[in-house]
Amino acid sequence: MEQLSNKRILLGITGGIAAYKSAELCRQFKTAGAEVRVVLTPGGAEFITPLTLQALSGNPVHQQLLDPAAEAGMGHIELAKWADLVVIAPASADMIARLAVGMGNDLLSTLCLATEAPIALAPAMNQAMWRDARTQANVARLAELGMKIWGPGVGDQACGDSGPGRMLEPEQLAAEAAACFAPGLLAGKRITITAGPTREAIDPVRYISNHSSGKMGYALAEAAREAGAEVTLVSGPVSLPAPARVNRIAVNSAEEMLAASLATLDECDIFVAAAAVADYRPAEVAEQKIKKRDEQMQIALVKNPDIISTVAGHARRPFCVGFAAETEKLIEHARGKLERKQLDLVVANDVSQPGIGFNSDDNAVTLIDKAGETRLAQASKTQLARELVALIARHYENQAT
Repeated sequence: MEQLSNKRILLGITGGIAAYKSAELCRQFKTAGAEVRVVLTPGGAEFITPLTLQALSGNPVHQQLLDPAAEAGMGHIELAKWADLVVIAPASADMIARLAVGMGNDLLSTLCLATEAPIALAPAMNQAMWRDARTQANVARLAELGMKIWGPGVGDQACGDSGPGRMLEPEQLAAEAAACFAPGLLAGKRITITAGPTREAIDPVRYISNHSSGKMGYALAEAAREAGAEVTLVSGPVSLPAPARVNRIAVNSAEEMLAASLATLDECDIFVAAAAVADYRPAEVAEQKIKKRDEQMQIALVKNPDIISTVAGHARRPFCVGFAAETEKLIEHARGKLERKQLDLVVANDVSQPGIGFNSDDNAVTLIDKAGETRLAQASKTQLARELVALIARHYENQAT
């Protein structure tokens, strides 16, 4: 069920004895890598406690439509926008009926009206209730509206009856949820991406840095997340917001970036070094602001650690992708970097070209491996990142096999 990696699932639980299965369903979603938020109706709370569901989901359980605390944080509209998929399990006859006529008189039904995410129902009720013509008409209406109907199963029921109406087992429902999403190229993989510049302190006020905006690295992080990867973004100081569903680690210096990068290697499949790391740092950092006195000033510099070389030589070496920002002899210098640092791929770009250098919204790159070169024409960094992620995934899979 790698398709559920990094997906957001809103789990609605209505009143019914099958609600006890919802705890296991929540666990199945979490185990598959999804983020889960639970909406519990008053009827559902009679069968399973919010505390149980909070412990399993790792998030507060939402119960009231007009909850001042929730509205101050994640209000009901924001919660509706948050979800990639809404699963109501169990879906009682009452909830099915109210959804069929478009009611919005509690939190769960309101979310179903407000969300643009797919909605799936796992019916659970007595066999006679399920067979009732009105229930069947309501289910048919919801199916016409595009809602997914998962089940019900057939078998013995808590009331002593036997027949259709049992909620499907959590494993079946989790598999149905996974099938709602196309498998991503990097589903189940863990990727670390460095981005932005580093700042090497001279004194408490001044530093050495460069013009990197971090836009390319951040675009790669979003593209990798879209491809199903669990993404850690080790970011130098930039003005960009953290991408959704990405673990961002903020750093300043090259040494901090190296330490943060190495800390991810135990659980890293692919490492992409997109950051523009300062090659040198001051040998000494003044404790106080250096005052302007002489006509000339000399600052002794020492070499910074080479992050991608260190990662490539690590005992737990991931698939390594380097970046080469050049102003001349693009292919020659990039290929030298590939061979010298023993990398799997190098993404080369000519930062001297107007419109595709630092701080630009567009880029044009050449992907270099040991066998050849793949040229990617100028495009937005968002589009280019998607193309690069697809190529990186393909090379990674080819190496793995």
